Amino acid sequence: MAASTATTPTTSNLCFSNSHSLFQHKRTSFLCAKNSIIKRKCKHKGAVTCMVLEKSSTAEPTKPKKQNAYKLQTLTSWLLKQEQDGVIDAELTIVLSSISMACKQIASLVQRAGISKLTEVHGAVNAQGEDQKKLDVVSNEVFSNCLRASGRTGIIASEEEDVPVAVEESYYGNYIVVFDPLDGSSNIDAAVSTGSIFGIYSPNDDCLLDLEDTTMLDSVEQRCIVNVCQPGNNLLAAGYCMYSSAVIFVLTLGNGVFSFTLDPMFGEFILTQENIQIPKAGKIYAFNEGNYQLWDDRLKKYIDHLKDPGPSGNPYSARYIGSLVGDFHRTLLYGGIYGYPRDKKSRNGKLRLLYECAPMSFIVEQAGGKGSDGQQRILDIQPAGIHQRVPLYIGSIEEVEKLEKYLS
Repeated sequence: MAASTATTPTTSNLCFSNSHSLFQHKRTSFLCAKNSIIKRKCKHKGAVTCMVLEKSSTAEPTKPKKQNAYKLQTLTSWLLKQEQDGVIDAELTIVLSSISMACKQIASLVQRAGISKLTEVHGAVNAQGEDQKKLDVVSNEVFSNCLRASGRTGIIASEEEDVPVAVEESYYGNYIVVFDPLDGSSNIDAAVSTGSIFGIYSPNDDCLLDLEDTTMLDSVEQRCIVNVCQPGNNLLAAGYCMYSSAVIFVLTLGNGVFSFTLDPMFGEFILTQENIQIPKAGKIYAFNEGNYQLWDDRLKKYIDHLKDPGPSGNPYSARYIGSLVGDFHRTLLYGGIYGYPRDKKSRNGKLRLLYECAPMSFIVEQAGGKGSDGQQRILDIQPAGIHQRVPLYIGSIEEVEKLEKYLS
């Protein structure tokens, strides 16, 4: 390689590469691969530069960089990246981190529920008149304490509380968080999938609890209720955590749906699915058909249609867990429809609009699906109360729209 020992090139040099040539100047070296660069113009005035004038058609294609098999993105690092990109602010990052911590604690409690005797009835009923299990009460405490300790929440509203709670001033923040701490807890004895559901609304400074002034408690509660009762269109973020064979944390910030799986080795949620898209149609339906005789005739016709094999000879498959989070997660991944309709016993259905139906509908719409009460979009409904119930039909957009035609 004579070129490597040649005299220092001048500004008039034109370098032609028909073999491997090494141009050296001081501490800077340039390796020109054979046949890859046809012509270079080299300058020498304190530095060496090579200008590519033409590339050979026989140049080898650039090989893509191999992904590091050991590179994992945690929920924490993902949230920090969203903050860096301006998707969320630092305050919301802290709130979401506190929620993920609550989910880790609840996951541990669920796994040990039988051992710790947490599956027993607590002896009280919640705001909806449902029997509370010990695990319901403990999960609610865990969720509430994590949100208070974050110092970034101003109001929290839970399925297990009669009214929203204004966080005391020493822990006070801005965000409004609504949640169901343990959905599906009635199945906990049988180790069936359960989950936590949450939604986060815009900051609001109008509800600060003054613990010294008990005479104002009623007006404070009223302001809290007004601030919390927002339509799902106002949601900033929503998600759920499913406690099953794996602990899965699904989240949307209004820019797609992302799924994280808890790695028990590290104790961290790891990003496992990005920009989840629900199939536009599916062949799975999830309804509690035990209530079939209590349903509206139009809904019965719809269900009968799903069970009719038709020309294809393939009816829909029925899959019903009885846990909203479990049934919804399967629907999100495989497509189809989940429904909890109104019936003669429950005129407005049984699922709560604020902290169950709205967050799930926000998630499914971000994934390209649809959430409806059979007549209108769930996210458009203005809540009239904290524990308001509505019918819910949610899943693939084509399946939900087909149902709406039957009910119209």
